[in-house]
Amino acid sequence: MGEAWRRCSACKEPIALGAPYYTCSVSTCNRKRTALAFCSVSCWEVHLPTERHREAWAIEQQAPMRAEPIREAVARSARTASEIGRADRGEILIVASKLKAYIRTRSDYNTSDGVLSALSDAVRRICDEAIANARRAERGTVMERDVPRD
Repeated sequence: MGEAWRRCSACKEPIALGAPYYTCSVSTCNRKRTALAFCSVSCWEVHLPTERHREAWAIEQQAPMRAEPIREAVARSARTASEIGRADRGEILIVASKLKAYIRTRSDYNTSDGVLSALSDAVRRICDEAIANARRAERGTVMERDVPRD
């Protein structure tokens, strides 16, 4: 099998560039955010019970022959990590009053203002890792499962 274009929405097996794949005839399955693609008709049939379509059929299509246009679009739309770091390095991501109240109630300690920037940096690192995990899973949404655990 050649280079992967996408993964099957049901079995998660790769769909190669130029290979045939199947889409659902129902428009809600073909929206930009959903964009379901199946490697076989049997994989397409797997989604029917959950979607409960009244009338649907599998439409055979062919994957793009080369991945360059897709990669170029992703490269244009995504900012690099260094650009992100420069753009919001000084921005505080933590709500100061909530953080200080939490620390006060948990320990009766005061909180220095320097803690806010240090925690904001830690949150940025966690968010960057979660974004990378969502990108590896070929999703456009960062989900709870993408956030690294301890």
